[in-house]
Amino acid sequence: MPRLPLLNFARVVALVRALIALLVATMFVGCSMPFPGSQSVMDGGTIVFGATIPITGEQAAEGSYTRDGYLMFIDTVNKAGGIRIGDKTYKLKLVYYDDGSQPERVAPLYERLITQDHVNFLLGPYSSQLTAAAVPIAEKYGVPMVAAHGSAESIFPSGDRYTFSIISPARNYLRGVLAVVLAKDPAIETVALLGADEPFAREVLAGAAEYAAERHLTVVYRSLYPLIPDDLSPLLHEIKQRNPDIVLAAGHLQDAILIVRQAKEQDLRPRALGFTSGPSTPEFRANLKGDADYIFGATQWTSALKYSGIGPWATPSDYAQAFRAAHPQYSEIPYQTAESTAALLVFQQAIEQSGTLDPEAVRTALSGLDTMTFYGRVKFDARGLNVYKPMAVEQLQPDGKKYTVFPADVAEREALYPMPAWTHR
Repeated sequence: MPRLPLLNFARVVALVRALIALLVATMFVGCSMPFPGSQSVMDGGTIVFGATIPITGEQAAEGSYTRDGYLMFIDTVNKAGGIRIGDKTYKLKLVYYDDGSQPERVAPLYERLITQDHVNFLLGPYSSQLTAAAVPIAEKYGVPMVAAHGSAESIFPSGDRYTFSIISPARNYLRGVLAVVLAKDPAIETVALLGADEPFAREVLAGAAEYAAERHLTVVYRSLYPLIPDDLSPLLHEIKQRNPDIVLAAGHLQDAILIVRQAKEQDLRPRALGFTSGPSTPEFRANLKGDADYIFGATQWTSALKYSGIGPWATPSDYAQAFRAAHPQYSEIPYQTAESTAALLVFQQAIEQSGTLDPEAVRTALSGLDTMTFYGRVKFDARGLNVYKPMAVEQLQPDGKKYTVFPADVAEREALYPMPAWTHR
């Protein structure tokens, strides 16, 4: 029997190496190439976003929603492989500092984010007042910032180039509440307006007064109260003397809780009571229990809306389902989380369209963006304001739940009206 020829040792080693390489490549097919059709996708590093968030202070509750909304997007995109620019993919990271709900802390911290942390892009803090302190820093250093929570138009001067706001302007906040009540009761005649002494609330009240005049309603009371109020009973007493059909207030969560408690103490009995902020949050009912019933809340977003857009979540319902799965501790989804997530979705589209991390190119892409998302349409005007997305209205009802009641074509339930007396609930 003839002997088999001996294999050359070097050839054996080369053959084994080739087999191992083939096996390794087969094991990682599908996870090393997150984008179908790509021939070579390299790790591009990390895109870093910077922000301040009120983790403590008067706006801490809203700050937690802001943070969780930002992280919802970052975690989702990172799990999917990251953002692709050319033949590279980038993971995302958020660097944030606690501004303590104090405007004077915002600017130095945004300077630090840019000059020391070297973030690529900026996200806005919570509230118009805090955002107003961040805008000059973004403009000074030429770093694009998408503000998810600054709706006062006064904080976006026409000469600014790097700041963009995705939410409906402040002047539109309470118009929907007036529209809901007028649809239920066209005979109403009078409105009382109350708000915090800050740009956001001033613009909200101006817009509500303007809309009231258009609908032939008389504003019988209009006043501002100090930031972080301890006692609003004197103002509520004045409102009671005027016996308005509707009382509307522009402020923040803690303001709204205080107003409801002291309105009950004063036995203030408007036919409808509505707020810009507060009713959309779980804390509102948790603090007020049954006293929260029948109250209207303006909202930038609800899961009942019928938008359909691009991104990881096509519809509001898709986003709500995903957010609940990621954050089961939330009994409700505040609109602040959705608008935070949407801010980063807008950034992703601008970055991918520009094909670069160059801040000037991304700024140009943002200025020309026109897109539909789960949060609504986003298209910026010359000032960087998104004036194309409408507000919605929710109402807390006696079954312990909150329902979208406006716009009418997406209403989950009919609004309950009038609000009964505090002693008849």
